[in-house]
Amino acid sequence: MAQLTDDCFAFSGPLLRLEEMKRLISDRISPVGETELVPLHGACGRVTAADLKAPVNLPPFDNSAVDGYAVRHTDLNRNSDTRLRLSGRLTAGAPVRIGLGAAEAIRIFTGAAMPDGADTVFMQEDVRLEGDHVVVPKGLNLGSNRRIAGEDVAAGSVALPAGTVMRPQHVALAAALGLGEIAVRRRLNVAIFSTGNEVIEPGASRGGATIYDSNRVLLTELLERSGAVVTDLGILPDNADVIAHALSGAMDHDLVITTGGVSTGEADHVRSAVERLGSLVFWRVAIKPGRPVAMGVIGSASNRERAAFVGLPGNPVAVFVTFVCVVKPLLCRLSGAQLDKLLPLPVRVAFAYKKKKDRREYLRVTLKRAEDGEIEANKHQQDGAGILTSLTETDGLLELPEDVTAVEPGARAGFLSYAALVG
Repeated sequence: MAQLTDDCFAFSGPLLRLEEMKRLISDRISPVGETELVPLHGACGRVTAADLKAPVNLPPFDNSAVDGYAVRHTDLNRNSDTRLRLSGRLTAGAPVRIGLGAAEAIRIFTGAAMPDGADTVFMQEDVRLEGDHVVVPKGLNLGSNRRIAGEDVAAGSVALPAGTVMRPQHVALAAALGLGEIAVRRRLNVAIFSTGNEVIEPGASRGGATIYDSNRVLLTELLERSGAVVTDLGILPDNADVIAHALSGAMDHDLVITTGGVSTGEADHVRSAVERLGSLVFWRVAIKPGRPVAMGVIGSASNRERAAFVGLPGNPVAVFVTFVCVVKPLLCRLSGAQLDKLLPLPVRVAFAYKKKKDRREYLRVTLKRAEDGEIEANKHQQDGAGILTSLTETDGLLELPEDVTAVEPGARAGFLSYAALVG
């Protein structure tokens, strides 16, 4: 289980900024301790448990980067062409190493090991053949078209740091180093449920003032894309006893996430249910859309079963924004993953907008290329937290920092694509 402290989410300030939230998560939460070995096929999406050091050089030997002719740079004329005798031929994978004498050249192919004494390779299209000799032009720098052993990764160096989320390119690097399996942290176990008497399952017959539950579907997709194993506890009614029973049965998970019922209304029972089983502090996170977000711990220090808890709002857009802003940093910390450094790309704003100070806002926008070639962000016409089409009909989120109170057409702001946010 993840290591949690009773005050891991304690915060008494009026509004918690996102950067402070990330710092507190980093300070107060420890990753899961269990690790396992996984084969390369299956390592994608997993988190490296320790620094992965290169067992060999990459490349393992000096080799040619092109099809051409290997030479000794000291044999070349500085101010004119050089005529060299062809003394051999080397193909990729050739087991026999041959040497290169003075005023000689060896025909060599891409990936073939450099012959002893050779340090430079001419591309085949740059030379002229004359019987058993080759004429090479002047001006090629020492070491051109030669790959040095270990120039990519040196043996013994850290090829993949601990906490790397394995992507296809990381798996390829591990394969190139000759590794057949990788030590990774185990997958996180996350339980989710929705609350609300008005919420019903998609596909069910809808009657009265009911709505179909999209939040659990959204969370499941986002969590599984983040590498977690999801337990779906379904939809729970607005009943504190039922919610407390479900939470109690989910304490063997690393994290429990709920949607809805975390505000201060009479029908919002999640808070009281959580407080029966552990501790809950409402983090009034300074973001929009997204308030309120509840975070806490289910279980006490004496319990063997203990889980982190996050209560998200009930509106689907707010669920998406709070997931990428609040839940993802927590998942990264629990899984031991390095937190993604998302750098918003500057784009030109094509609309006017006002916001409150000391609150970070995320506007759903579509990107278009203006007549002058600039990329412009256009705000979706409907920006309510319950408008799901504002996510499907846009390209990403425009981030307005806490100190910004207004933007005008022509201003610059940071854009985060959905692809970058979801991962």
